[in-house]
Order: sequence, then C-alpha cells, then structure tokens
Amino acid sequence: MEYNTIIIGGGLAGLVAGATLSKFGKKVLLLEQHHKPGGCATTFKRGDLIIEVGLHEMSGLTENGPIRNIFKMLEVDRNVQFVQVPEFYGVVSNKEDFVFPHGYEAATKALIDRYPEDEKGIKRFIKLISGIRKEAVELPRTPLKRKLIYPLMPLLYPNLVEATRHTVGSWLDKYITNENAKLDLVAHIAYWGDDPYTLSMFYFGMPFSGFIEAGGHFIKGGSQQLSNYLASYIEKNGSSILLGKTAEKIITHNSKVTGVTFCDSFNKSSEPITISCDNVVANCAIPLVPAMLDEPYSTQLQQKINSKSNSCSLLCMYLGFKTDVAKFGVKHYSNVFQGDDVNTLRDIKKNHHGDWSKRRFIFVDYNKVDSGLTPPNKYEGVICAVDYLENWENLNDVDYKAKKEEIAQVLLERLEKQFPGIRNSIEYYEISTPKTIQRYTMNPSGSVYGYAQTKEQTASNRFRNNFLIPNLYFASAWAFPGGGFEGSIQGGFLAALQMNRDKIWSKYNKVKYVDQRIVPFLDRKKVDDKKIELSFEKPTGFQYQKGQYTILNLTNPKETALDLPYRWLPVISSAEEENIRFHIKLDDSSFSKSCEQLDKEDKAMIFGPMG
Repeated sequence: MEYNTIIIGGGLAGLVAGATLSKFGKKVLLLEQHHKPGGCATTFKRGDLIIEVGLHEMSGLTENGPIRNIFKMLEVDRNVQFVQVPEFYGVVSNKEDFVFPHGYEAATKALIDRYPEDEKGIKRFIKLISGIRKEAVELPRTPLKRKLIYPLMPLLYPNLVEATRHTVGSWLDKYITNENAKLDLVAHIAYWGDDPYTLSMFYFGMPFSGFIEAGGHFIKGGSQQLSNYLASYIEKNGSSILLGKTAEKIITHNSKVTGVTFCDSFNKSSEPITISCDNVVANCAIPLVPAMLDEPYSTQLQQKINSKSNSCSLLCMYLGFKTDVAKFGVKHYSNVFQGDDVNTLRDIKKNHHGDWSKRRFIFVDYNKVDSGLTPPNKYEGVICAVDYLENWENLNDVDYKAKKEEIAQVLLERLEKQFPGIRNSIEYYEISTPKTIQRYTMNPSGSVYGYAQTKEQTASNRFRNNFLIPNLYFASAWAFPGGGFEGSIQGGFLAALQMNRDKIWSKYNKVKYVDQRIVPFLDRKKVDDKKIELSFEKPTGFQYQKGQYTILNLTNPKETALDLPYRWLPVISSAEEENIRFHIKLDDSSFSKSCEQLDKEDKAMIFGPMG
C-alpha cells in the first residue's frame, strides 16, 4: 500500500494540506489520533448543547485575502457558514464599557474619543497594523526573492520592518502614553500569548488587523463543521482519513522519508502497520517528532528545538444557560475582564500567573450571533483565560477535580458580580484545563499556539516546511506562520504549495487502505419503549469482553441537527458472538433518530475496545 503523502495529524493545518493536495490529484493518507478530525477545531455534546471547544472568533476573512481564496478553492465558502460577530470586543467595567468596533475608521474614532491625548499614537497604531497585513500579503514567497529584496525591506515594507523589531509592549510604551489605552489595545492578548513584552508586534498585528478589517467570525454549528467538511473533501477527492490512529515512527532510508508506522489509538492489542509514501507532513507538535525519527535526524531535530519556548495554554469554562444573558446586562459578544490588579502592561504577565479571583479572562456570549449551538430557549457561553500546565501537574484525580471546582466557583462569583442574576440561569458548566488540551491534542504543555510568538520565534524565524529532511514537511501551530485558525489554515496551504513545487511524487494506483473498523449495519430490534438494540458486523480481529466500551460512530447519519454522530457505548454482546450489539437510548436526539432510520446499506465505525 503506497501513498503520495501521509499527513500525521488532523488539525486544521493537516486538513487544509490534505484537502489542497487531494485537489492537486495526489493520493493522501491522513492519520489522526483522536476519533474525530479537527484538533482544537472540534465540538462535543452535553445534554442538548453542542459545546465549542476552541473557536471564539476567527480572524482573516478579508475580501480577496489568503483565507477567502483558500476557502474558495476548496469550496469551503459553499459548504460552511461563517457568521460575523457584532464587534471585535468589549472591555467591561463597573463604570463605562469600552467597545472596540470593526472597521479601521470606527476603531480609530472609538480609541481617540476615549483617549484624545494619544491621538497621534493611536493613528500610528492603526496605520502600522493595517500596513502589516497589506505588506505581508505582498511579500515574496520564495527564499531567493526575499533574499534579493532584503536590502530594500525598510523602503518597500516599512511596517513589517517596524513590527518585527518590536514586542507589543515595547511599541506601545514608545508611542502610547495612557496605560488604560494600552490595556484596551491588548485586551484580547490571551488569543495570541500571555506577555506583551515578549509577544511579537508583527504576530499580534496580523490577526488584529484581520479582525478590524473584516470583522471576527464564528462558524455556525461550531468549528467541527469546518473540520468535518475538509475531511469529507479529502475523501471525496479519492484520498483517505484514518481516525483513531497514532503515528509511531517516520521511516527513513537513504536520507529520505519512505513511510510511516502507526497503531490504533483505542485498540492496544492491534498490530502496528507501516505504509509507504513519497513524503510526509508533520501536522503534530514538532516536539513529538524526534521520538518518531531514527538517528541522526532525531538528535538533529532535538538540538534545533531545545532552545525554543512553548506558548501558554488556556483554561476554558463552558457554560449553558436557561435564559438569554442579555437580560443580566451582557451587552457584547466578547466581554473582557481586565483583572483587578492590572493597572499597567507590566502587570499582565504576573496576573496570568496570579490568583483566580483577580485573573484576566474573556467571557464570550455565543447568543449574540446565530451560533447553531443550542436549541430554542437554551443559551451558551464560555470563559477563557491564560493558564499553564504546571498549575495542574502532579495532582491526583481527587485534587484535580477539587481544584477545577474551586476555580469554577471563583469565576462564577466574578461573573455574577458583573452581571447580577446570571448565576441562577446556569444549567451546565464544565472546565477544561491545559491538562485537557494536552490529553486530547497531544500538544506538549497544552500549548495551543505552539512555540511562543516571541520576536525570536516568529515570522522568518519560525520553522518552515522541509528544514530537516527534503521530503519531511511541517505544518502546524508550531511551524510557520503559527497558531490560531488563520495561521494554521495558511500553514497547511503553504506546505501543500511547497510540496507541489518540489514535485517529490510517484505515480500510484487508486487502491486505498481498507479500514476494518468500518462495518455494515445488520439489524435493529426494539427492546422496550425507551431502547432499541443495534447489531453490526464485528470488525476483523476485534477482541473484547462483554461490558467494555466502544465509540459507535455512524458514517452516514440521517439526522444531524444539534448532535454529533457518535456515542460511547458498552458492548452488550458476548465475545463469542459473530456480531457486535449495542443498546441505544431513544431520547429524541438526532443520533437516536438516525439509529432508528438505519438501512441495510448503512455502516458505522467502531473504535475500541476500552475499559
């Protein structure tokens, strides 16, 4: 079995690289260790709510910009709906909120009206960030052309040069005098990093300008919609996606990558499989790659990354409400709580390591847009704050859960103080920590943005494509240009373009790897008024004990509204039976309805066994 390209990881960069290569007619195999594609661009279900894991608002959807063009090429614009949020963000306080609007003119006016003494600096800030995006798009892509124009960079690309010489903090300290103005300008810093004095002004300015120019956007139904579409596009174009498969080894021979060995993430008794390929895309975190490589590449890569620093992580508190929170005074889509002990830019880094009763955080009210996450008369929000894995390591299960609950109560108390009455409307809350992010995405230290976007680790200083082995490419938050939806999408696309230019391809037949975990539906029986029994063909080599759990994922669900096509279910059949059986609760969910409508030609994927 051979493929043109094997992609390790199904985050947005991997999915976009796979979709682009498949459009180019290449035979692609994408391996994702989770049971669904997307990485941080995923959702999960709690009750009748679809919970968005990572997306609060997406930047970069500028007219005729790179993201729009990529989406048009891959037909994303026809199949995924993007909803513009009302404003960039609002900074809430007990006095008067500051609203940062969309549009350069509106943003300039709002800032100058609030801080007239800094009019000159504000105008310079807007000019800089708008120039960063314009010049970055125009910058030559090939190393040779960039080298040739290097002496002329200050003349041709003055805003890029200025931005790359500064951190956010050093630039604001130089040109803005009012500390509150500086704080309002970096209110959303958690979406890029944790410290204005290490965060690159260039990296900060790129998405910032995208938010202002085109507005922030939310994907209706949640970011899983984008991930699922890209996965379906890859398969529609004759390539393959294997979920629940973990890459163990990148095979090399004669100084080139020749294949990948992978195993089943959920069935530990299964044998590893090796598949040959022309080239590999590492969409996984770069720090995980040395362990997959033979010498000398393992040591060479480890030496290159030893000095790199990881980004911060995040804590998210997912919230479900029974009342529209506008009733309690929530005015904005994105509501920034600056932190009680933050008076200057210098206070921000310390605050992010400080007490949760004063920690800066952002409260997003998804009900300000047509989010597609909730049924009528239900509402959803999320609290997001900078956090670090070190705060959660070495805790036993009891202490871990207790700490999450303690922080939850502190955050709820602060939310209630700002919006009296909101707490009584909460029907559901749940916290994810850096430990959660590391577990589900395998990002070391839960670093959602990959390597920190410092001056030394951003732009041309970031790892690009095939810097180690000629046919091993890197595309993720850890590589160029960096994390976030906009950065990851561009990174995947640029890697695919580079591969197409390098032309490291062979001509292969259309035979694809057959996933034995996808099995036919056989029969449905009524157990009682609240339960049905489903029978499927048992996957080849599937060994289990009665009572173990699996994930049953319907490959072609008839109903999808406000639901996901899978459930964690105990196996009710014995190991000796020829088929595998499950009981399905009839609860009026789309999953339940789909199970009731299964036809003989339908199939499901079975992950496991577990437990």
